[in-house]
Amino acid sequence: MEVLKIIKDFFSYSLYQSKDVNITIFTIISLILAFIATNVILKILRKLVTKKIAAEDSGRFLSVFQFFQYLMYLFVIMFTLNASGVNISVLLTASAAIFLGLGFALQQLFQDLISGILMIVDQSMKVDDIIEIEGRVCRVEKISLRSTKAVTRNNRVMIIPNHIFMSNVLFNWTQNSKIVREDLPLGVAYGSDTHLVKKILLEAAAAHPDVLNQPKSIVLFEDFGDSALKFTLYFFVKDPFFSPKIKSDLRFALDKKFRENNINIPFPQRTVHLQKEN
Repeated sequence: MEVLKIIKDFFSYSLYQSKDVNITIFTIISLILAFIATNVILKILRKLVTKKIAAEDSGRFLSVFQFFQYLMYLFVIMFTLNASGVNISVLLTASAAIFLGLGFALQQLFQDLISGILMIVDQSMKVDDIIEIEGRVCRVEKISLRSTKAVTRNNRVMIIPNHIFMSNVLFNWTQNSKIVREDLPLGVAYGSDTHLVKKILLEAAAAHPDVLNQPKSIVLFEDFGDSALKFTLYFFVKDPFFSPKIKSDLRFALDKKFRENNINIPFPQRTVHLQKEN
């Protein structure tokens, strides 16, 4: 009996006590055990779910699961404190002002978290997608709850807060397909053989190793310009991240072919008439 009394007194020893709150050693031990049990259950649950989903969806699930995990830990803390005899309503009331201040301070963070969850759930963007945001083209490398990591064509890393994707227009070049159509506009001088121009454009596209044969490239005679006949070469590439280099290679090839076939690329010209005053 004496031993039981000693054990009871040990567990009921108060570490902090006020009028409404009494935190004992039993409370601390209960919290530790509850955390350990919750952690084990969540790990088992995560393994069971990740085994049944595709590898490409595993990263998105883990991000959402991480947010769910935070909520579960918060719930466990509240439940354990309440079960241990701590009046949590007093704690919540006393900390209401603090929570309100934190809510305003962390408003942007909450927006990022909610945006991250929505992006992961509706799959509007995935890793390796080519996106255009605020005039910048980049490849997505990692999507987390708070931010997205992307790399530009200059190999510069961009850390984009997720709320940016909810408030700005996002162009996802590769959401429907990895194959993207590019265009190369140009103008030739009036009097040029238009059919020869079309043939040269298609041959240049077919000769480039990074331009796909299927779907086929096409040439459109767009308009009669002020000083040029306007054409556009439309071609398809598998990786639009390197489109600027492909377009540069095509311009070099076309310049050479045009010179060989006496096809000129005009530039705007103006005639100025000077009137002599009497």
